[in-house]
Amino acid sequence: MAPRSGLQFRIPPNSEATRRAVQCSAVNRCRFFLNIFADFRFADAAIEASDGTVYFSDASARFGFDRWFHDFFESGATGRLLRYDPRTGHTSVVLDHLGFANGVALPRDEASVVVCESSRFRCMKVWLKGEKAGQAETFIDKLPGCPDNIRLGSDGYFWIALIQMRSPWLDLITRWTLAKRVVATFPALVEWSKSTMKGAMVAQVSEGGDIVRVLDDSQGKVINFVTSVNEFNGDIFLGSLATNFIGKLSLAQVTQEQGAASERRFIPE
Repeated sequence: MAPRSGLQFRIPPNSEATRRAVQCSAVNRCRFFLNIFADFRFADAAIEASDGTVYFSDASARFGFDRWFHDFFESGATGRLLRYDPRTGHTSVVLDHLGFANGVALPRDEASVVVCESSRFRCMKVWLKGEKAGQAETFIDKLPGCPDNIRLGSDGYFWIALIQMRSPWLDLITRWTLAKRVVATFPALVEWSKSTMKGAMVAQVSEGGDIVRVLDDSQGKVINFVTSVNEFNGDIFLGSLATNFIGKLSLAQVTQEQGAASERRFIPE
């Protein structure tokens, strides 16, 4: 969890921690995760609004982190976007029936909240203010890969990490029931499916949900399976569950025209 203070908190994976509150000297809001963590199968991403409200995703009601890939096969759409109100201590569902709910982000005006659906190649938006408050709509659809985490950039645009570029094979196992059953039946096929995720891709998206540019390395020569992207001081920093380093790419070296068509070299820090 990354609160507005800039501090980050890690929840130890032991049962004792889930039953007690962590005393945070600067920010106590993180402790709600520990008190109600048992209510969630796969709490994934979180973002804190300026008023202290925390929006977070519960990726799947059936599978935890160790079996996340099975959620793609089942496509049961059991993910949720939730909201925690620190004033009341109450957690409520903002949007449900999501296909592997993943990254969560707020725009600069915080008039809405965006959540990624990894298995549906799209992101949804729920309005928080104005006449549309409470209404959900598609923020961006038909992404060139599976969206993982999403972050707001300094220019008001969003950066989305795409953990896997779309391919005929990926479309097959996410769309056709028979293909899902065949792959899920044989553990070797599951592992082989994971091994095909070698590319690296991130997308910059406008506040209106239009793709500004896509940066990719189809071979994943330096980094692959990119799960997070953060922009800072003219660079983007890339995280991956498949590497032991943080990747860095200078945006000054990438023009908007070249970004959508050229492969870019991700430099490990």
